[in-house]
Amino acid sequence: MSHTTATARTGQTADRASLLRSSLSTRATAVEAAIDRLLPPVPGAEGRVIDAMRYATLGGGKRLRGYLTAEVASLFDVDDARSYRVAASVEMLHAYSLVHDDLPAMDDDDLRRGQPSTHRKFDEATAILAGDALQTMAFEILADEATHPDATIRIRLVAALAAASGAAGMVGGQMIDMEGEGRSLSLPEVERLHALKTGCLIRYAAEAGALLGQADLTVRARIAAYGRDLGAAFQIADDVLDATASAEELGKTAGKDQAAGKSTYVALLGVDGAAREARRVAEQAEAHLDIFGPEADRLRDLIRYVVDRRS
Repeated sequence: MSHTTATARTGQTADRASLLRSSLSTRATAVEAAIDRLLPPVPGAEGRVIDAMRYATLGGGKRLRGYLTAEVASLFDVDDARSYRVAASVEMLHAYSLVHDDLPAMDDDDLRRGQPSTHRKFDEATAILAGDALQTMAFEILADEATHPDATIRIRLVAALAAASGAAGMVGGQMIDMEGEGRSLSLPEVERLHALKTGCLIRYAAEAGALLGQADLTVRARIAAYGRDLGAAFQIADDVLDATASAEELGKTAGKDQAAGKSTYVALLGVDGAAREARRVAEQAEAHLDIFGPEADRLRDLIRYVVDRRS
C-alpha cells in the first residue's frame, strides 16, 4: 500500500469517526429532549419519585440503545417523533435496570455516570419505586397511539420489549449473574449470561427501529442479528474496560467484577484474548448489514465505537 493510499484511508476513517460522533451527539440530545417531555416534574407528594426518575434518566449516558432505535428507524424513513418516543422508552427501561442493579441487594454500587447512584441521591425505597415506575412507563409509551397509529405495530413493540427485559431476557441474565458470583462459569455460560443481561435489550433497541419501519421478516432478522452481535461486542469490551479503565473514565466503580468474584470474558480469555474476541464478534455484526448500502454506515461505525471506547 502506498503512503498516499494509507493517508487517504486514515483520513476517511477520521471523517467517519467524526460523523459518528456528531450523529451520536445529535440523537442523544433528541432522546434527552423526548424523555424530558414525556417525564415532566410534577407537584405533590408523588413528585419525589418523578424527581428520582428524572435523575436516573436525564443528564448523562451514551444513549446507545436509543441511538440504535432511531438510527435503524431512519433506514425505513420513520417519522422522528415516533422513533424518539420508542428510543425514550427503551432508555427508561434501561435506566430502571441500572437503578435496581446499583441497589445494595444487587451490585451495591454508589456511583453511576460519574454521580451518586439513585439510591444514594435519594434513598433505597425511592430508588426501587423510581425503577418500578420507569419500567411501567416504558410500556405506557409504546402502547400510546402517538407512538404508531397501527395497534398491531404497538403490540409487537410491547411484546418484544417484554420478552427482551423479562425472565427470558435481561432479568434472567441478572439472576444468572448473581448466582455466578464466587464460582467459575464456563465460556458458554458467560456468553449466555451476557446475551440475556445485556444483549437482549440492545438487540431489541435495533429491532424496534425495524418494527416501527414495518420492515419485512428477512430484514428484521438481519437487524436483530446485528443488534445481538453488537450487544455481545459491547459486553466483551465492557469487561475489558472494567479490568483496565479508571473509575474516572468509566463514570462508575472500576474493578467491581473481579472484586465480586464474577466470571468475565477477561477472567476466561485474558485482556488481549477478550479484545480479540470483541473484534471477531464486531466483524460478525457488520456482516449482517451487507444488505444495506451507505445509509447504514453509521451503524457500521457504531460497531467500531463500542469496541474501541474508553467509557
